[in-house]
Amino acid sequence: MKITIIGSGYVGLTTGACFAEVGHEVLCVDNNQAKIARLLKGDIPIYEPGLEEIVLKNVASGNLRFTTSTEEGVQNGEVIFIAVPTPPNDDGSVDLRFIEKVAREISPAIDSYKVIVDKSTVPVNTGEKVAETIKRYAPDADFDVVSNPEFLREGCAVSDLMNPDRIVIGANSDRALALMKKVYEPFMAPILVTDINSAELIKHAANSFLALKISYINAVSAVCEATGADIEMVAEGIGSDKRIGRSFLNAGLGYGGSCFPKDIAAFIAISDQLGTPFDLLKEVERINVNQLERFIERIRKKLWVLQDKKIAVWGLSFKPDTDDVRCSVAIELVEKLVAEGAQITAYDPQGAENAKTLPIGSKIQFADCAEDAAKDAEALIIATEWPQFASADFAKVRDSMLAPLIFDGRNLLDPRKMAQLGFEYHGIGRAPIDSPDASQSS
Repeated sequence: MKITIIGSGYVGLTTGACFAEVGHEVLCVDNNQAKIARLLKGDIPIYEPGLEEIVLKNVASGNLRFTTSTEEGVQNGEVIFIAVPTPPNDDGSVDLRFIEKVAREISPAIDSYKVIVDKSTVPVNTGEKVAETIKRYAPDADFDVVSNPEFLREGCAVSDLMNPDRIVIGANSDRALALMKKVYEPFMAPILVTDINSAELIKHAANSFLALKISYINAVSAVCEATGADIEMVAEGIGSDKRIGRSFLNAGLGYGGSCFPKDIAAFIAISDQLGTPFDLLKEVERINVNQLERFIERIRKKLWVLQDKKIAVWGLSFKPDTDDVRCSVAIELVEKLVAEGAQITAYDPQGAENAKTLPIGSKIQFADCAEDAAKDAEALIIATEWPQFASADFAKVRDSMLAPLIFDGRNLLDPRKMAQLGFEYHGIGRAPIDSPDASQSS
């Protein structure tokens, strides 16, 4: 099929590349000329495992193309996906300016039947607004609007797209539904067909439920710290129940990233606007904020005064296997430490360059490797659970630090192993483990 993706950011580019990989002819549109110029040169603007390979492969085969022309995109595609940003407003509601702008711009270019697909995460009833806008600017246009929410996890988005758990299609037209099923026929995944409003609600409801699981286990971690219980054992016991499952029961610094904070705030705002306040989600947000504050308080309690303390931070991206630092809890942690006068040296395998562009980037030092970041530090913080951090040379790290003190914000490391190596270890929901005599360790 001929498919157009309007918006070549994280969702749009990854979706377009995977559609091309299964044999569709895909044209990705973006009004950012610099981004399109980079893509035309084979320069991928984001880091996502496996993405560069399939982009270059399908550009070479002709299945994947790029343009800045919305008109060309509309005339090219049988199905047109809208994958533009939907950032939050100050009150948590969703800013739909980019969605509305695309709806206006595509209207005059519709010259035959088109299926217009909302791929961006949008509030319920947005599909109706998109349809109204197109009809206003192109009364005779032949089209249907469909909701097809994405469920991508950064760091494994290519795998998620190629092997989805489910495909949700919200359609009020059999004609549109038939074309959408044809789009997804190569993926061999279960398809859930709903009305448009239900499909729009599914994404916000799903992300909010996952955030609830994270806040729940983080609330339990506070109880573990107060009683000497181990959150890892508690989580394993909870997650072994097949009705609950182990995923998203990892205690840590709290959720972050470009989706969860935005989507939870949006669902709260949507519910308030509808007169059905979602107080449970407000508590999820409160627990998430408090989790980071509790962690920092533990650092203060140990170091007493943070002013002029040299602290190493491993990890800046909001999760491993991505360079995305948007709404990263690790970045928020660094900002709070710097505000108290701490001297931060940070390392991240992929996110450092993006972090340097943030306001905090000019206030901290960046190391070339994890071990270098720890040199002369009075404490080491694990802020993102990059797997390679677990295999670092901790004997070297210990010897280079001013004080062998670890605050593991992701429970990445083995507490007993760290103690045996001479570290004082503090995790999340775990009793502190003092090191034996450092002179006896090796």
